[in-house]
Amino acid sequence: MPAQINHLDASLDVVGIGNAIVDVIATAEEAFLEHHRMTKGSMMLIDEERAEHIYDAMGPGTVSSGGSASNTVAWIAEMGGAAGYIGKVRDDELGHAFRRDITETGAVFRSLPATTGPSTARCLILVTPDSQRTMNTFLGACVNLTVADIDTDLIQSAHVTHLEGYLYDEPHCKEAFHAAAAIAHAAGRRVSLSLSDQFCVDRHHSDFLRLVDHHVDILIANRAEIQALFKTATIDGAIQQLRSLTELAVVTLDAEGSLIVSHDAVTEIKPVPATVVDTTGAGDAYAAGFLYGLTRGRPLKECGDIASAAAGEVISHVGARRQVQKR
Repeated sequence: MPAQINHLDASLDVVGIGNAIVDVIATAEEAFLEHHRMTKGSMMLIDEERAEHIYDAMGPGTVSSGGSASNTVAWIAEMGGAAGYIGKVRDDELGHAFRRDITETGAVFRSLPATTGPSTARCLILVTPDSQRTMNTFLGACVNLTVADIDTDLIQSAHVTHLEGYLYDEPHCKEAFHAAAAIAHAAGRRVSLSLSDQFCVDRHHSDFLRLVDHHVDILIANRAEIQALFKTATIDGAIQQLRSLTELAVVTLDAEGSLIVSHDAVTEIKPVPATVVDTTGAGDAYAAGFLYGLTRGRPLKECGDIASAAAGEVISHVGARRQVQKR
């Protein structure tokens, strides 16, 4: 971690690194799911051939750049912050759509597309009349991010480099994370990590603990993820360990609000009342609000309030982001 935080000469607030996935959302009847052998309400990893087949069969819908870190970066940019993104897409139709969508938010995205290998990652989401979401995810090009894709200048220019835990599955992606953290800290910047998913924590438990201990200044997680990380039965037990491990952490507690944890204190943040329509992307929006406030030097309580408001807004409508029509 940096011996001294450099708050000067940063042209960006946050640069995110994560799985560059295109979300494609369309309505569908249950007969469509049955015909394509899908289990309603589930998420399945699929191969490229099946992804192409389902995509071609889907009706008109919406397309947006997706992935956890991408959502966070887009929210920061749309709040008026300066943000950048590093992620791997292919030079194909959906890769162009990802680039167009995220740059339209105002975020900087200059990662070079792959010219060979699998096509751009996509999450094909079918919404049935009962509002259930059935997801088919092809990871494609996004998991081929390597150290060579890490943009040193972009990371050095940002107050915070934000890492997405989902990307930690591949060894070369781990190396890219470590390289990015080293660049950020050498420049006197901070590194944040979103744990992403409880099962992701379970898969990489020891590695995540080392990552948080040695490379992460700001940890962002929900209740299940933080308890899985520290293998505790209660949130209080996890909080005690967390306070000694990292400089700053945020733990979201769904309808109970959230906690901001530092070495000195635990600050409770109340949730913003909202009608829950779709919880997709709530954690990503919360991270955006918190980092947006933090990079502007706001008090931690105010950072939490901004984050809570962002999460309350995103759960009040379908989808994690502003969307455009699928052609």
